[in-house]
Amino acid sequence: MIPSAERVPLRIKLFHGLGSVAYGVKDNGFSTFLLIFYNQVVGLDAGLVSGALMLVLIVDAFADPVIGHLSDRTYTRWGRRLPWLYIAPVPLAIAWLFLWSPPRDLDMVFYYLVAVGIVVRTLLSACEVPSISLIPELTRDYDERTGLMRFRYLFGWAGGLLVAVLAYTFFLVPDATHKVGQLNPNGYWLYGVAGACMILVCVIISALGQHKRVAHWPAVKPEKTTIVQAFREIRESLSHPAAIILLSAAAIAYTSQGVTFSIANYLYLFVWEYPAWAFKVYPFMLFVSVVVSFFLVVPLSRRLGKRKTAVISGCLGASFWLTPFILRLLGFWPEVGTNTSTNMVFAFGFCANVFSVIVMICAQSMIADIVEASELQTGRRTEGVFSAGWLFTQKCATGLGIFITGIIVSWSGFPAKAVPGQVEPGVITHLTIAYCVVVLLAVIASTTIFSRFPIDRADHEERLRKLADSGA
Repeated sequence: MIPSAERVPLRIKLFHGLGSVAYGVKDNGFSTFLLIFYNQVVGLDAGLVSGALMLVLIVDAFADPVIGHLSDRTYTRWGRRLPWLYIAPVPLAIAWLFLWSPPRDLDMVFYYLVAVGIVVRTLLSACEVPSISLIPELTRDYDERTGLMRFRYLFGWAGGLLVAVLAYTFFLVPDATHKVGQLNPNGYWLYGVAGACMILVCVIISALGQHKRVAHWPAVKPEKTTIVQAFREIRESLSHPAAIILLSAAAIAYTSQGVTFSIANYLYLFVWEYPAWAFKVYPFMLFVSVVVSFFLVVPLSRRLGKRKTAVISGCLGASFWLTPFILRLLGFWPEVGTNTSTNMVFAFGFCANVFSVIVMICAQSMIADIVEASELQTGRRTEGVFSAGWLFTQKCATGLGIFITGIIVSWSGFPAKAVPGQVEPGVITHLTIAYCVVVLLAVIASTTIFSRFPIDRADHEERLRKLADSGA
């Protein structure tokens, strides 16, 4: 049983989870719509879009750890995290609007995407890193951290899916000159406006809701440091063996997820040929699957532990997800575009997403447990650095996934301005095979590495006892 002092009130869990809506909106935009918007709508080559995002990530490589370190060293009467959460969402919302309003001069679009992408990702880190870093501060309990993390995932998915529903239902809809809604350029500005409003409102309300609990002077005033020493401390924290294992596994898993999200519209439009109604129902199906994950993850984690739950769920999720593609390639699938085919894809996708979300909740909860392991080793609590390491891994892997998708689309010979149902069957086959191989290799690698994570419940509780004995 969790001591009552360790239990986080439901109100705090709800407000804390609300802050992840910003990341959900960003993830939906970058992973689902950005590639198809800049490639199929704006007209920029898929390889150039992917290359631009990779350049953004190179800059991001320096921003995330620095923000995490600065967040750890912030010393105000509102604590270490809240000042970031009150300031950063305002410019982030503005930058998000600009992302969906590229210039008409195609020669400038590549540079515009790089510049605005850097601003969006940096400001997102300034919101997300401090927000995630609150979890180890709110509780040290092994299972309560998983409970807090599941609220982040619930709200993150809810935010991403809500903006997706708005897109598919109201913004990206067919008109007289655009038979496919996702190729209608008129709706992307409204999509950007909706996302900006959600980012701004949700992050501010999340901070206000947690204010009384976390707004206090930090226990220790950080000493002055140099840039060299700061990077030395960042490197020392992120080189902890448990961090290396977890971040390596997460990088592979998020790369696979990035490929899946960014290639999603290609799969739904051209491989499965979803009817129009499917795009309106699909986000609701995904959200229900996340709700199922929300209720399953804590009981599974308590029974099996986070590591074993992540490994088993990863294998099950990949199996459910790949089965329809394999059956289609073998000729054992109903005719694509029919209600039977679409409903079957929904069923397999529902099960796959339940287990995939469980993997990510467990994995991100593990990062909080490394905080005490590192504290025992270095004498410093660096929640911000570890959160930044996780966020940087997630963003880099997602960006790498988008880059891989660009390669897959180009390699398969996919035509620009393609029309569903009119793409050469050989192109669809090449696209499907390449995608399935990437996902299969990723799940084998990530689950193998996850299985080597060294911290379990007993290890974590023993470290808490040692820290308590030392007065930390």
